[in-house]
Amino acid sequence: MDEAKPKILTALGYLVRRHRTELGISQEELGLRANLDRTYISGVERGVRNPSLTALVSLAVGLGINVSLLLESLEIEADRIQ
Repeated sequence: MDEAKPKILTALGYLVRRHRTELGISQEELGLRANLDRTYISGVERGVRNPSLTALVSLAVGLGINVSLLLESLEIEADRIQ
């Protein structure tokens, strides 16, 4: 699992960024909507933060989607990362 962790976090960051940019909102706006700091959003999107379950729920709420949709293609994206 240790070697998979960076891939998973990078894939999650990609998915958060993709949903955020589809909405046309900034990291700061997502932070306001999700009640999370902009720097935390940045860390998640860069794959350097490992968000808790409650943070994932907050991110999904801020994006206007449910957690299952946010994570729907996580494994596919993780497999694409070298």
